Amino acid sequence: MTAQVQSRVQSQPPVQASPADTSVTARTSANVEVVADTAQAVVWLGGDQFETRSFDRPELAAGESLIRLSTATVCGSDRHTVRGRRPGACPSVLGHEGVGVVEDSRAGLPLGQRVVFSVTSVCGECENCRRGLSAKCESVAKVGHESTDSGWALSGTYASHIHLPAGVAAVPVPDSVPDAVASTAGCAVATVMAMLEAAGDLRGRRVFVNGLGMLGLTAVAAAQSRGAAEVLAFDPTPRRQDLALFSGASTIMEDEMPADVDVALELSGTTSGVETCVASLGIGGTAVLAGSVSPGPNIEISPEQLVRGWRTITGVHNFEPHHLQEAVAFLATDGSDMPWENILGGPIELAELAQEFAEPSPGLRTVVHIGG
Repeated sequence: MTAQVQSRVQSQPPVQASPADTSVTARTSANVEVVADTAQAVVWLGGDQFETRSFDRPELAAGESLIRLSTATVCGSDRHTVRGRRPGACPSVLGHEGVGVVEDSRAGLPLGQRVVFSVTSVCGECENCRRGLSAKCESVAKVGHESTDSGWALSGTYASHIHLPAGVAAVPVPDSVPDAVASTAGCAVATVMAMLEAAGDLRGRRVFVNGLGMLGLTAVAAAQSRGAAEVLAFDPTPRRQDLALFSGASTIMEDEMPADVDVALELSGTTSGVETCVASLGIGGTAVLAGSVSPGPNIEISPEQLVRGWRTITGVHNFEPHHLQEAVAFLATDGSDMPWENILGGPIELAELAQEFAEPSPGLRTVVHIGG
């Protein structure tokens, strides 16, 4: 797949599958030294069981890259997988948020360049890919979701290296963005960018954000950066409410839910949260759901209320390459002012992952130090 990305932000474009061999001369000129024939990874064995394994350095095919990871962040979806709330390949290398430098590439990525990468590996040829919905590629494989026996052993970020197939987009990271912050681009922040695209123009609009985890706090900051007139926010956890206040939102109590917003962004994944967001819409309002990624109870919807009120309900799952580009640009600009010292927890080492899943660190995203 060759990505020709059009973006509303001015930043370096993502690179995908532009086959180019990496020569020894190029490797030397980029000052990137290949130091080992093996990679180390923490492998999830199911339940609360993890072990560290060595994997042979992969032989790259055209369009592929090998990234030496420096930092990963622990997404809540990994915690759900380990706790059995959602299915997951096993054994596997979990983790889908990370940042590192290009150690080897046959995709045209400059050696030594610091990059983040998308969560999906896509074919670029199926009907969904041709429609611009590569996140729903008919043959999608996902970073941090594949079995070590699948042929893509180094698919996750809880490892010294990640092997990027041809269908994974990569985006350069400016020097101004710290590793721990940049790592969140590859899932949380890019997903929010996709949500805001689905929501439409936010200038002068009232926005309600339900659920103030990593994605919700990002949504608060990003909605403000896009000109929202007011951002209302709710989470049952007081500490998260405080973080939203710091980010400039107007927080509300459970008995103060709005009823006339232009845009509602649902990130809690709860049935009550979805119901609240739909009920909050004013005339012409749009609800964008992104938290409901595992099976749950159905809710009742009044078709009449949707029709007479010109209301829209839509969902977002994963993201497109240009959303990752927008995520990096946001983190380098307005997103740098988010309360990262309170959002990020850790850092921990790879060897401490099992303990982290058993007893999570404070913070919304635990930082995993890998190297670099």
